[in-house]
Amino acid sequence: MALRLGDLAPNFTADTTEGQLDFHEYLGDGWGILFSHPADYTPVCTTELGAVAKLKEEFAKRNTKVLALSVDGIESHKGWISDINETQNTSVNFPIIGDEDKKVSELYDMIHPNSNESFTVRSVFVIGNDKKIKLIITYPASTGRNFDELLRVIDSLQLTANYSVATPANWKQGEDVVVSPAIKTEDIPAKFPKGHKVIKPYLRMTPQPDL
Repeated sequence: MALRLGDLAPNFTADTTEGQLDFHEYLGDGWGILFSHPADYTPVCTTELGAVAKLKEEFAKRNTKVLALSVDGIESHKGWISDINETQNTSVNFPIIGDEDKKVSELYDMIHPNSNESFTVRSVFVIGNDKKIKLIITYPASTGRNFDELLRVIDSLQLTANYSVATPANWKQGEDVVVSPAIKTEDIPAKFPKGHKVIKPYLRMTPQPDL
């Protein structure tokens, strides 16, 4: 059965390039990104893993760990990492699961037979600190992911988890946010003392509350 937003992220134990790990233990009390790759030594994935390695500090600021997956084995991964480090001018600094038996791929429905019967699609799962799935994005094998967008989404998810707000289209850190419809307009000043703007009765904006 396909996973949905709000579901508990299934736990698993897997061999990785940094040893065996328990997924929930690896995440600890933080957030996480689990993302899959069709296979080792593929060009788009090589650029993606390099991009993620360069963003480690940004993920760390958000208390977020990353974990990659490919259906190839650990020894293959290690050879591939050398290529990634060389070609992307970085150092892979997060674990990659060797999922040769496809146990994790099937658990997270990462194999879409009509796309490819044996390789994973480019799945992304963002997991909250409550171990629940907050975001699912699936890309075709031909399209590289935008990891700046994932950082933006994590900023939004973490903000909206703690305040009664939502983030509008194309929102970025520091911009105004939408006041939750559940809050009455007359109650906004007490909850959001930085001020607010009523555009429509159902569309009220306020400065980002955690800055």
